[in-house]
Amino acid sequence: MSVWDDLVGQDRIRAQLAAAARDADALVTAEAKGEAPLDVSKTTMTHAWLFTGPPGAGRDTAARAFAAALQCVSPDRALGGEPGCGFCEGCHTALVGTHADVEVVRTDLLSIGVKDTRDLVRRAQLSPAGRRWQVIVLEDSDRLTEGAANVLLKAVEEPAPRTVWLLCAPSLEDVLPTIRSRCRHLTLRTPPVAAVAELLVRRDGIEPEAAAAAARATQGHIERARRLATDEGARARRAAVLKVPLRVQDVGGCLKAAQELIDTAADDAKQLAEEVDTKETDELKAALGAAQGGRMPRGTAGVMKELEDRQKRRRTRTQRDTLDLALRDLTGFYRDVLALQLGSGTAMANEDVRDALDRVARESTAESTLRRIDAVLACREALDRNVAPLLAVEAMTMALRAG
Repeated sequence: MSVWDDLVGQDRIRAQLAAAARDADALVTAEAKGEAPLDVSKTTMTHAWLFTGPPGAGRDTAARAFAAALQCVSPDRALGGEPGCGFCEGCHTALVGTHADVEVVRTDLLSIGVKDTRDLVRRAQLSPAGRRWQVIVLEDSDRLTEGAANVLLKAVEEPAPRTVWLLCAPSLEDVLPTIRSRCRHLTLRTPPVAAVAELLVRRDGIEPEAAAAAARATQGHIERARRLATDEGARARRAAVLKVPLRVQDVGGCLKAAQELIDTAADDAKQLAEEVDTKETDELKAALGAAQGGRMPRGTAGVMKELEDRQKRRRTRTQRDTLDLALRDLTGFYRDVLALQLGSGTAMANEDVRDALDRVARESTAESTLRRIDAVLACREALDRNVAPLLAVEAMTMALRAG
């Protein structure tokens, strides 16, 4: 199994990254043999890459696969084999997150600040311990604050000789123009539904029928499809969201549906927080030398307060992410309704609620469906601008009622 196997539906991207990995391996091999160094400008390898694409396209998967290929030490390379075998120590440790020269950065907070970015830049200046490449995978580069982005810019402008930056973001506009101008840009597409279903069967052992249904319902979003196929709670939440269009018949129904969407997102955030926060707090207390009865040593209140603030920000992001998933499901519902009204004949993402789709399609027009889709998108934009969630969702449900 090669490192590229989980990168589904991205044949062009895979070919580009494989070519760059070959050139990168040739650069390392030539130096190790004491040969004249290759001219990097004449190869497909470069020091900074930017992966963009819609949610679920596999940006992070592509970046991690490339990082593993750069660390490949398979003996087959000497016989013409491509880097990225998936079995050697370099590939395996890079993929599971234990390679000394691969740093994968993801955040469960709303943003990445200057302090964390400076620590990352200092890490990037180190020489690789394995004498290949120092690889920094920044999965949430769109969450860099303005100050943090400026700190990163300096590192991307003047990289260490063996450092490779792999940045991931939904779109070019989510990255500082001066940073993206110094990166090689790769755009991933939403993978085909059939390819996602095949991956779920092969990688996760999911039954073909369930895999196909999950892939179709999420329209090719790999991780959401996996969760939908394996998590009963996720299926129940989706089913509740898809009932919203039938519940907004009056003002009371609109307000109740909005409150339930907010409450569900808050409950999800609370459940996840309880699992992680308690462990983090206990570990920090133990590290600070808390007494057995729970009494903290003097001078540690600030550290505990910093942890509490971080946990609060993480709960806020989790709640927003859960709510955003619900809004995506609503968008998919109305997209199916529009397809029925226009007679496009396209496959339905929400075939399991076909009766509801038919009912809404009969009782409304294509113009009103477009306005409802706009209302859902406006709600997502409002949440991005930090509008109070309940206010934004109530405005959306009222707009759905008006049509």
